[in-house]
Amino acid sequence: MEYRKLGLTDLEVSLIGLGTMTWGEQNTEAQAHEQIDYALTQGVNFLDVAEMYPVPPKPETQGRTEQYIGTWLAKTGRRSEVVIATKAAGPVRQPHQPNHIRNGQTNHNRASLFEAVDGSLKRLQTDYIDLYQLHWPDRSTNTFGRLAYPWVDGEETVAIEESVLALAELVKSGKIRHVGVSNETPWGVAQFLAAAEKHGVAKIVSIQNPYSLVNRTFEIGLSEFSHREHVGLLAYSPMAFGALSGKYLNGARPADGRITLYERFTRYTKPEVEVAINGYVQIARKHGISPAQLALAFVNSRPFVTSNLIGATTMAQLKENIESINVKLGAEILAEIEAVHVKQPNPAP
Repeated sequence: MEYRKLGLTDLEVSLIGLGTMTWGEQNTEAQAHEQIDYALTQGVNFLDVAEMYPVPPKPETQGRTEQYIGTWLAKTGRRSEVVIATKAAGPVRQPHQPNHIRNGQTNHNRASLFEAVDGSLKRLQTDYIDLYQLHWPDRSTNTFGRLAYPWVDGEETVAIEESVLALAELVKSGKIRHVGVSNETPWGVAQFLAAAEKHGVAKIVSIQNPYSLVNRTFEIGLSEFSHREHVGLLAYSPMAFGALSGKYLNGARPADGRITLYERFTRYTKPEVEVAINGYVQIARKHGISPAQLALAFVNSRPFVTSNLIGATTMAQLKENIESINVKLGAEILAEIEAVHVKQPNPAP
């Protein structure tokens, strides 16, 4: 396993991180524990979760994923061996966002964030969270597949400065160690950094955004923040919900696939996406690499990535995904990947 610093902190996190959003929906508690146990044997030390999980979000399952990690911690006592990241949900700005969390009071103000942290700590059965992230911005943005910035005049939002100060209090209290953002924009990252600088409090150390062979938009406006401000990327959906394995090509719909099971996930089923994925699958087969490992090895190779957050519903998938750490892409393969990207850039933003 390889490890990278979380921002400018003293924490080293595994380049392969364990995503958990299927736990409690597609995976049982026993399967979740089995995944953690195996991942640790392979050097994975980073677990990413959220108060909203599992996904798709439902009132009856909300918080279950954190609970599964909590029961694993209580059973094993191995808290010091894992770096735990979780997230506070934001307000409902788009139809797919849940309104059942904390009775719909999910703005990023002080009271809401303090309540969210306490809830996560209770479910996780721990007294501190290593990395606490804002799951999506308090304001309307062009995230979650939106192509254009939504001009919403008169929208009531919590000022980023207020959120920064509330999070700084939580750091001072010891309940959280470090702060990050998720599904953020370049403007948002700049504002978070400026507010922390103004008040002399801890800056954000990471940004968790989608990044994959079919969505490299992070490279355009955000990767420079990783380079100059040490705000590393925690890459989510690196497999595009499994689509980059090639298993959905030509209309195939395996029974247990997320895109098959949940009609809401249309981001990776557009014709343009299939064209690009077919190109990447052909490259993988030409070089004797599994399409999944090609996709993950590409993400692993990016200098702005702090951790590549894989997700798996089976142990076979988990083992294949973690093994991508040993796949190194040479100049020839990278050039072929770039050629596909140029022809079909970012079909699934």
